[in-house]
Amino acid sequence: MIELRPAAERGHANHGWLDSWHSFSFGSYQDPRHTGFGPLIVINEDRVQPGTGFATHGHRDMEIISYVLEGALGHKDSMGNGSTIVPGDVQRMSAGTGVRHGEYNHEKAGATHFLQIWIEPDRLAIEPSYEQKHFDAKDRRGRLRLIASPDGSDGSVLIHQAARVYAGLFDGAEGASLALGPGRLGYVHLARGTASINGRQLGAGDALKTDTGPIEIASGTGAEVLVFDLPALG
Repeated sequence: MIELRPAAERGHANHGWLDSWHSFSFGSYQDPRHTGFGPLIVINEDRVQPGTGFATHGHRDMEIISYVLEGALGHKDSMGNGSTIVPGDVQRMSAGTGVRHGEYNHEKAGATHFLQIWIEPDRLAIEPSYEQKHFDAKDRRGRLRLIASPDGSDGSVLIHQAARVYAGLFDGAEGASLALGPGRLGYVHLARGTASINGRQLGAGDALKTDTGPIEIASGTGAEVLVFDLPALG
C-alpha cells in the first residue's frame, strides 16, 4: 500500500495569530479517513505570528515533538524547563501523568514556522520528562539523520514508543533509502521544497504513507523531509 496525502487536502484553521494545517484529525477538523497512522496521530504545520503563542495548557500521556523550520519558539513548562527552539533543534516532551506548558514567538517580526508532532506512547502514566537536542544541517544533508528513537541511539531524543523519526535535507543528486522491517509502517512528510518519494513527486506539506519498504528519496529541490518508521498497532 502506498497512499499520497496532498497538502491542500489537510485540515486548515487560521486564527489570525496562528495559521495551522492538520495532517490528521485535530480540533474542529475531524475526518475519519485521517485519524492517525500507527501511533502517529498529529502533524500540525503551525505558523505563529510575532508576539503571540499558545497560552499555558495541559497534556497527558503523549510524546510531543516540536521541529522548527523558521524563526524561534519559546517554551516554558511546569517541570521548570525554559528554552528557545530554533531551526535544527528537536524538542521532546513526554507528558505522562500530566504537564502544563506554553509556547510563544517572542520575536518582534517574522512568524515562527514549526511542526508539532504527537506520537502515542507505548505505556501510560510515566513520569513527565523533557529533552532538547540540536542536529546541524550538515548532519542531515543528503541523508536521513535519526532524531528520535525508543533508545536514544545515535544521539537522538528518546521517545516512549517503538518508533523512529528521521530528518533529511536533499538537493539535486542527493538521495537516501530507508528499509522497513516486517510489520512496520512508513510515513513521509515533506516539510518544504520538492522531492521524489518512491517515484512520486511531492511538494511542501505533501505526505506519503506505506506499509512496504524501502522508502526512496531522490531529486530534491530545497527539500526538508521527515520520515517516520512506525509500529503497526493492532
